[in-house]
Amino acid sequence: MTIVKPAAPIVLYRHPISGHSHRVELFLSLLGLPATLIDVDLTTRAHKQPAFLAKNIFGQIPVIEDGNVTLSDSNAILVYLATKYGDEDWLPRTPEGAAQVQRFLSIAAGDIAFGVAAARIANIFGGPFDHEAAQARAHRLLAIFDQLLAQTPYLTGPQPSIADVACYSYLSHAPEGGIALDAYPQVLAWIARIEALPGFVPMRVTKVSLAA
Repeated sequence: MTIVKPAAPIVLYRHPISGHSHRVELFLSLLGLPATLIDVDLTTRAHKQPAFLAKNIFGQIPVIEDGNVTLSDSNAILVYLATKYGDEDWLPRTPEGAAQVQRFLSIAAGDIAFGVAAARIANIFGGPFDHEAAQARAHRLLAIFDQLLAQTPYLTGPQPSIADVACYSYLSHAPEGGIALDAYPQVLAWIARIEALPGFVPMRVTKVSLAA
């Protein structure tokens, strides 16, 4: 498969402590794609202003601009980048392989978003979440992931895929939501494997709760 590089850097509109944004920033770097990062000031609600709403009518980050393509939603962006610029390890083209990846994209948008990510948001921003319920949901998922990762180095097999990218950012920052990872050695080993990949870039640590 011939990988085509973009004619110009891909523009990523993001926030530096947004896990959704970091998924995309990380994947761009893992693919070795040139990117221009533009921070969106959420505190002034820049993402709800007309100029940004013209890029994403839902008023959410991240958004990418790749030539004449403008795309939002972090998981949708991962699929786009993997299909256009990645090899089949990142997103298999077989029905079974693609479905296995999609399973974890759904988990990233479900249990992770309303578990570990919600607990983190509650601590950092005082978001309107039930912190205890979010933490309990996170621990249930982490226990399952620990079992899965005892059998395979990455979520869908022996090689990393966008399933790992979609799940990594929030799980690795779970301590910011008051969620300790010590009881999940396989998850910690998986986090270390992701962080050892060529091109890895970290998300900024927020010094709150167990990460303080």
